[in-house]
Amino acid sequence: MLPNEIENLDPRVKRTRQMIEKAFSDLISDNGFQSLSVQHITDRAGINRATFYAHFPDKYALLDHAIRQDFRNEIDNRMLNACQFSLSNLRILVITVCEFVDRAHGHCPVSEQQFQSLVEAQVRAQIHELISHWLDGMPVSENSSQTRTQTATAVSWALYGLATEWNRSKRVPPVDEYAEQVLPLLAASLNLSIEFA
Repeated sequence: MLPNEIENLDPRVKRTRQMIEKAFSDLISDNGFQSLSVQHITDRAGINRATFYAHFPDKYALLDHAIRQDFRNEIDNRMLNACQFSLSNLRILVITVCEFVDRAHGHCPVSEQQFQSLVEAQVRAQIHELISHWLDGMPVSENSSQTRTQTATAVSWALYGLATEWNRSKRVPPVDEYAEQVLPLLAASLNLSIEFA
């Protein structure tokens, strides 16, 4: 469901959806994803299974929704959707993705591959969307043979991969320093060059 579709929902439907999301968030933090069942979610939310299924087809759809919403909130909180491309905004995006990946990996053990795959798919898709938005506001380079879609795809894969690598390295160096280190790689993907004083 898109953000504008959620805003148009009946207040009771919104409240029920929020109860489901809250129950899910609490339970996944406590127990992980694999051991979680729809029954656990409905018991915690104080609703019946039919109500759950009126909102989500299964726990995987709820997880997908939760990841999408959580990352979208991070993007919105840092106002990255509302701004144009700049190296400063790209740096903030690197930090945002690194911190989100770190939190997501903290919710579930790395062994829960399905959870990690859903996180990756949602985060990459939203990075792609944001980079595409930024590219729309940039002049097209005449000597570039790549399309904006290819560029956004390359940057989204690279950025998610770099964030995952940072997380696996036990968050060393600190995220601000790491963002500075990888900024030239990402800028190069965008056909930009960064000159250091």
